[in-house]
Formats: sequence, C-alpha cells, structure tokens
Amino acid sequence: MLIEIDFNSDEAFYVQLQNQIIIGIATDMIKEGDSLPSVRKLAETAGINMHTVNKAYTILKQEGFIHLDRRRGAVIAVDVDKVRDLLKMKEQLRISLAKGLCKNISRDEIHALVDEILDEYRKEQA
Repeated sequence: MLIEIDFNSDEAFYVQLQNQIIIGIATDMIKEGDSLPSVRKLAETAGINMHTVNKAYTILKQEGFIHLDRRRGAVIAVDVDKVRDLLKMKEQLRISLAKGLCKNISRDEIHALVDEILDEYRKEQA
C-alpha cells in the first residue's frame, strides 16, 4: 500500500493517513489480518513525524479498524459491531445531507453521488 501525504493540503497529516488506510480497507487493497508498517517505518516512508503516525493508528484503533499486537504491530481488524457503526454513519450523514439540502442538492443527485462513490470502491476491488 502506498501512502501519499499532501504537504500542501489543509487536512492534517494524521487525517490524510487515516483516510488512506480506511479507503485501502474499503477497496480491498488492505485486508483483514494484514499488518501495517511500524510507526517508525511509515513515518520514515511518508516523510512525517512518528507522533503523527501514532496518532492516526490510535484513532484507527479507537474506531475499530485496527488492533495493536505486540508481535505484529498494527493489524487490520475491522470492527464487527455493524449496528454501532451504522448509527455513527447515520449521524454523520444527517449533517452532510442537511448541508446538501440547504444548497438545493436533490435526492436524485445525492443518490447518484452515493452510487458513484460506491462504484469507485467496487471498481478498485476488481
């Protein structure tokens, strides 16, 4: 898996790292049980501080995407608590949809956007 940090982005480096790992899982580039690079190695490869990688890994652990193993390091372990995750997603979507409706984005446009994004993830898996 190739991690690319955009040093010109306004998005924090740890958020970029988290998002790329989550997208890697969603597109099957990273699979359940795969080990991620050590904090030191990933920081070196990406050109960022070890504390930044550690922060990303800590949040990914809290959100149920990885677990930390003494022997294997950070390991992909997608949380099986689907009900909790669906509720969290619903709350996040609630705000995004409200913003869209305020900007006159239609139901059809929202559905098309969701389909487009899901198709992108599925295409990357193939």
